[in-house]
Amino acid sequence: LNDEGVDVVVNNQGIGGERTDQALKRLNADVLSQKPAIVVVMYGTNDSYIDIGRSEPRITADAFEANLREIVRQLESQGTRVVLMTAPRWGDKATPNGAGENPNSQLEKYLERTRMVAESGKLPLIDHYKLWSDARTNGQNISTWMTDECHPNPEGHRQLADAILPILRKELSR
Repeated sequence: LNDEGVDVVVNNQGIGGERTDQALKRLNADVLSQKPAIVVVMYGTNDSYIDIGRSEPRITADAFEANLREIVRQLESQGTRVVLMTAPRWGDKATPNGAGENPNSQLEKYLERTRMVAESGKLPLIDHYKLWSDARTNGQNISTWMTDECHPNPEGHRQLADAILPILRKELSR
């Protein structure tokens, strides 16, 4: 954006491994206190994961949705515009979760909740999961976009950025 002459400051407050309940606990101190114009929010992977030795996700889908709605509510209450994103899909060779399944099977339920929150709040949505799924369907080996069948590598981050940029341009022009 800066290369295009758009004067923006990007402040990444994301924390790897974080869930929505943890995000809510630090939202005021780490995000709201900075009075951002736009906040891009992406959760789901860590909330939905079933740890080895467990049979349930770390956070229920209902709690995830409630937390996400509360994050949006708090941001919008101070006039911040919110852009929601779905997490990208796990690779086909991902280590099975505690239920013995590919983690996408749980993640999909949470991303549907993200889509519902975006729709009900009339919020922009960047659906990385769909984009990566479509690329996979069209023959792209999305594993080449990840370090470990989950975390994006530099090419995966390029794919994420390429999807984010047009939405940010649009939001910044408002």
